[in-house]
Amino acid sequence: MKKNMECFSSKSTEERIREAAKRVFLEKGFDGATSRDIAEAAGINIALTNYYFRSKEKLFINIFEEMSSLFFEGMIEIMNKSITLREKIAELIAHDFRLMKENPSLSLFIMNEIHRNPDRMVNVLGCMKQIQHSMFEEQLQEAVKRGEIRPISAMHLMPIMVANVQFLFISKAMHMRMWHMSEADFDGFVSKHKDLVTDLITSYLFEFEKV
Repeated sequence: MKKNMECFSSKSTEERIREAAKRVFLEKGFDGATSRDIAEAAGINIALTNYYFRSKEKLFINIFEEMSSLFFEGMIEIMNKSITLREKIAELIAHDFRLMKENPSLSLFIMNEIHRNPDRMVNVLGCMKQIQHSMFEEQLQEAVKRGEIRPISAMHLMPIMVANVQFLFISKAMHMRMWHMSEADFDGFVSKHKDLVTDLITSYLFEFEKV
């Protein structure tokens, strides 16, 4: 029983450190965060933080890989679902909106850190390459051959979708101040924007012959 309690305690402490580090890194980035900041946020001492993760660098890499994977794991799962292309595009856009709403600092955090140290992107390139070999890409190219959509690849379509979603959250503070929005106002604005982005992209792809 004692051993089980110790394991539970260790797991709880490690998770507290990870959650605290995630908050601190999202707020301050790697350069701005200190081990003391993380320890204080977790409510423990620095020695214990170093015991579990050895260094700020190793803890940061651990958190960065976890946060980066959030961009791709749900996306790849949707790409390989057996649903229509229209449904898939709508789900991908909804997934990105949901992810950004739950993690509003995620996009800026990852972009800043990739700019600061682009070599870290090597660890997540495997997920990005899956886009080229997904059912989504196959569906796109089949639809292009049938003349149902504009000629486009997933590698071009994905940045179009992501950019239309993530800029809204990167510029959240500016939007709220400029338009005097409350959090509830911004949530309503985001919901409407999601519908507009979905309509914009699907109209561009599927209704080009009407233009």
